Amino acid sequence: MSETHENRLRRLRMRSWRRGTKEMDLLLGPYADARLEALSAAELDLYEHLLEENDQDLYLWVSSRSRGEAAGPAHLAPALSAVGEFALARVRTDRENFIE
Repeated sequence: MSETHENRLRRLRMRSWRRGTKEMDLLLGPYADARLEALSAAELDLYEHLLEENDQDLYLWVSSRSRGEAAGPAHLAPALSAVGEFALARVRTDRENFIE
């Protein structure tokens, strides 16, 4: 039996929010909530592969990408960059709102 698109999105959101480390929950959960519905099937496949990686590696790779460094496996580069850019934008927005 094939999984529906809606169920796949739910499953990926849950895996994004329940990683095992709070840091990765806070990086991947908001990204999943905001962006998963707009991703193509190929982008969802890549994101799902990203979710198979361990949290310690993912944290290093995503945080490096948010600093403009190319870290992590090349095949995951588009997903890592997307998550890193999203996280950086959130930090900037939070900082601007805090200063106001």
